[in-house]
Amino acid sequence: MAHVVIIGGGFAGVWSAAGAALARGDADLRITLITPNEHLVLRPRLYEPEPDLAKVELGRILAPIGVEHLRASVSTIDTARRAVVADGEEIGYDRLVLAAGSRLVQPEGLPGAERLFDIDTLDGARRLTEHLRGRQDCSAVVVGAGFVGLEAATALAARGRVLLVDRSEVVAEPLGPGPRAEIEAALDELGVECRLGTTVTEVGDGYAVLSDGTRVEADAVVWSVGIRASELTRQISDELDHLGRVPVDRRLRALPEVFAAGDTAAAAYDAEHTVMQACQHATPLGKVAGYNAAADLLDLPLRDFTPGPYVTCLDLGGAGAIFTRGWDRRVMASGAAGADVKKRINQYIHPPVDDASQILAAADRVYLELPFFPRDEERDEERDEERDEERDEEPALS
Repeated sequence: MAHVVIIGGGFAGVWSAAGAALARGDADLRITLITPNEHLVLRPRLYEPEPDLAKVELGRILAPIGVEHLRASVSTIDTARRAVVADGEEIGYDRLVLAAGSRLVQPEGLPGAERLFDIDTLDGARRLTEHLRGRQDCSAVVVGAGFVGLEAATALAARGRVLLVDRSEVVAEPLGPGPRAEIEAALDELGVECRLGTTVTEVGDGYAVLSDGTRVEADAVVWSVGIRASELTRQISDELDHLGRVPVDRRLRALPEVFAAGDTAAAAYDAEHTVMQACQHATPLGKVAGYNAAADLLDLPLRDFTPGPYVTCLDLGGAGAIFTRGWDRRVMASGAAGADVKKRINQYIHPPVDDASQILAAADRVYLELPFFPRDEERDEERDEERDEERDEEPALS
């Protein structure tokens, strides 16, 4: 029996499994998802005070659609032999989907680095929550004023004093100038102090030292600087991008028998951008990669990856949230209105469970414009026309 193997149990891996099951239909095809965890962790919610609520049991998604779950960690991918090694066991595949996700980049040579906290994983978020549980008027230093750091800092502001530090000379440098004014206003409202052009050089017991020599009190120092794709990508390609991702074509194929999805895939969004390492791209990437892996074995037409309009929704704690559209991140909603959009998104990212028909129907909707998204009709139409023109000009990739 032909075998599709999927590595990874995040958004991309789970939706790859559902996509493969959708393509399989009633055909005789084995699908196995390999991950050591028993839950899908909803990473976009790990800034919240109770991280254990941000998970979904994998068995309730995989079992109804006939996907096997092997609880193991993959150490080796042998593309020549078409096999992976997971906890010492060799498993053969006919098609492979690499959806092993990404990891937080740890600081090198930082004294006291073992005292750092993060919200990159469920275990990391649990550790921070338990460390601060019951404490009054906490002080925290958050290192990194990007997507994750901003959500961590604004959430922690409800517990006490927060100092946000970043090597950049501006807040939210990765988000660009579009939403910066709203972000700065939210930080001011919450009393979050920003120290720019600096970083942490030492973490001690109850304090942190900054690169300008300042020593500050800190019950917790939260590290949120940079992510990089799983090291397994190195076993697929020598031509990785700056985030360690594998180049893929429009069908998300990296090698003749290997597809990639989620944070491990350097997939083109359009002529100027590659996808973001975020759930809004991991989900459709997984649906397409998994479908194509199975369809390739069943002689079915493969699907192109066609993402919807790029959006950003950033939680800002007690100051609400901001919702932006486009790569220039035009602010469409902020404050309470933005928080309402963020709340709906956090509800929407929960996959269907227990019902095979609902799970497979969701896998078939590669992109869905959600009715609660504030729209920019003119810009959406322009982008769709540009994308159609690009497809007409480029030859199909097989």
